Amino acid sequence: MHVYVDATPLYNLGQIGDLELFDVVDGDLAIPTAVADELTVEPAATNLDRFLTEYAVDTESEAKEWLDAAAQLLDASEQTSDVYLVAGLLASRDRGEEFALISDDRRLRAVADGLGGTVTSTFGIVVRASLEDKYFPTSQAKRVIRRTDHHGIQMTGRLRERAIGEMD
Repeated sequence: MHVYVDATPLYNLGQIGDLELFDVVDGDLAIPTAVADELTVEPAATNLDRFLTEYAVDTESEAKEWLDAAAQLLDASEQTSDVYLVAGLLASRDRGEEFALISDDRRLRAVADGLGGTVTSTFGIVVRASLEDKYFPTSQAKRVIRRTDHHGIQMTGRLRERAIGEMD
């Protein structure tokens, strides 16, 4: 399974230095270069560079022939990072492979779901890590959610408490 990662979860977890949480993903991580290039804010950019060096991540998309179809699907006039992500999703679907998208962007999540992919978010990764990694307890997951809220996601208190409550 190819698991495509959007810039939002990379930023959210990169800002707090917890990109290694993506290690809980079952499948091959794919972060197109166009997506990685979007992260210019520190410390997320440096943490992403380190992550890409230390972990097996596909950054070269084999989906170039799907770029036009992805741009048309998104009604995009240029090849944005979203177009590269959707091209990857289209390529996986057309090859009959299972695929997933990790994103906090509603539009991208809807497209991936409509194409038959699995969809999750920054919180999904944090919750999954707390459930599957015995060295990452729920208390640590709650701290990560609070820190991501402080550094980027900017949730309402009610949403944050709901996310934290779902880990209990």
